[in-house]
Amino acid sequence: MSNPVRVRFAPSPTGMLHIGGLRTALYNYLFAKHNNGEFILRIEDTDQKRYVETAEHDITKSIHWAGLEYSEGPDKPGAFGPYRQSERSAIYKKYADQLLENGNAYYAFDSTEEIEEMRSRLEKSGNPSPKYDAITRMSMKNSLTLPKEEVAKRLESGDAYVIRMKVPRRETVRFFDEIRGFVSFETQGLDDQVLMKSDGLPTYHLANVVDDHLMEISHVIRGEEWLSSAPKHILLYQYLGWEAPKMAHLPLIMSPAGGKLSKRNAESLGIPINVRDYVEQQFEPQSVVNFLSFLGWNPGDNREILSLEELVEAFTLDRVVKSGSIFNFNKLTWYNEQYLRNRTEEDLLAQVKPDFEKAGYVIPSDEFGKKLIHLLKDRVSFITDFVKEAVYFFEAPNEYNEKTKSKAWKAETPALLTEFLEILNKSEDYSAEVLKHEAHTFLEAKGLGFGKLGLPLRLALTGMGAGPELFDVVAMLGKVEVESRIKKAIAELG
Repeated sequence: MSNPVRVRFAPSPTGMLHIGGLRTALYNYLFAKHNNGEFILRIEDTDQKRYVETAEHDITKSIHWAGLEYSEGPDKPGAFGPYRQSERSAIYKKYADQLLENGNAYYAFDSTEEIEEMRSRLEKSGNPSPKYDAITRMSMKNSLTLPKEEVAKRLESGDAYVIRMKVPRRETVRFFDEIRGFVSFETQGLDDQVLMKSDGLPTYHLANVVDDHLMEISHVIRGEEWLSSAPKHILLYQYLGWEAPKMAHLPLIMSPAGGKLSKRNAESLGIPINVRDYVEQQFEPQSVVNFLSFLGWNPGDNREILSLEELVEAFTLDRVVKSGSIFNFNKLTWYNEQYLRNRTEEDLLAQVKPDFEKAGYVIPSDEFGKKLIHLLKDRVSFITDFVKEAVYFFEAPNEYNEKTKSKAWKAETPALLTEFLEILNKSEDYSAEVLKHEAHTFLEAKGLGFGKLGLPLRLALTGMGAGPELFDVVAMLGKVEVESRIKKAIAELG
């Protein structure tokens, strides 16, 4: 019987959660749920220099917003805690000592200046990428080159040191990646990774391996940028006598302008880069989740709209691609539109009411509000568009679209509108259906096409040349407001 599936999302709280980080969390969540496993949140906060105090809250808030509920985490204690690496320091020390004892790690006492001097010297002698490795370690100050007595003395007197991993000089590290197949690395390309820093905290590499083992993680699903670290992790598993979890390295998210989607090129293209931006701009969380799921994966059929439950049912790692996927913001906008249109008027009204109030517009009744949402729902891409699209329902236009004006407002228009206004004012039933019927009857009697009346009437009422069904707008504005606006347009446009 195979081990139960346990996966983790393990971000560093060094900034706000990146949209690519949310995709990694999503793929972990989908894989766990598809396999009736556990999805865990672990905070990898060993880099105290880059630690951002608000970042952990942002990470948990973003994950909850997307609906990716984890079963264990800093705020959901489980049997494998604690779930912040800063609270697990004593655990890592034990395994660093074990690596020292079995000869797979060593103390290094070199100062930053000494390491820089070594790199500079090697660069000058033609080495393009010098590193602290199997060759250079023998010319440095460490427990492999110094006498035992001096090492003991330095440790006793509290000299600053790091613990480095002793990477073999000429070996091939080969492992199977669930997305890429077999991957090989030559150890001569690896440096002697620092495992414990001079502040006594582990680096990502040691903490990651120890935690994944102790938390019984079955699959490590992470971004492609960690692929080059995988051989170091595989070696650590071997040195500690543990079986490595299965690994899957996700494809990069690419910028439409080329290269990896970075903060800089995302901002230049108007793409929000942090999940917090999507929350603040009131994106539909399900649309973001649906869009991200397709950035490197597909269900193997023609479906594009899938709920979280449907994604869980369809998700398998063998359908994740190797090559990078381009972040298409227009496609995300399309997803957002689909999810907005599937929501009820009541639901949307409750969300947009504060936006209207903030803009100084009072929705007179829920009935009016629901009609308004119904009219505009197919015309908006984002929840924040409702107020912009609805302005003319609350205030008469102060300017008129120039293109529509030149196309629709002719010498005979004022007389035609004045005549039709009389019909509107006589109408006892001011419903859209009745008013539309009366307009067609009026135009038929005059032998005119609908555009002769419809376009100038819309311009007079809304200031624009396009919008929702015209007579729905007329009915919602009401008899008094319609008369006022038609007269205002005639006075201003002549």
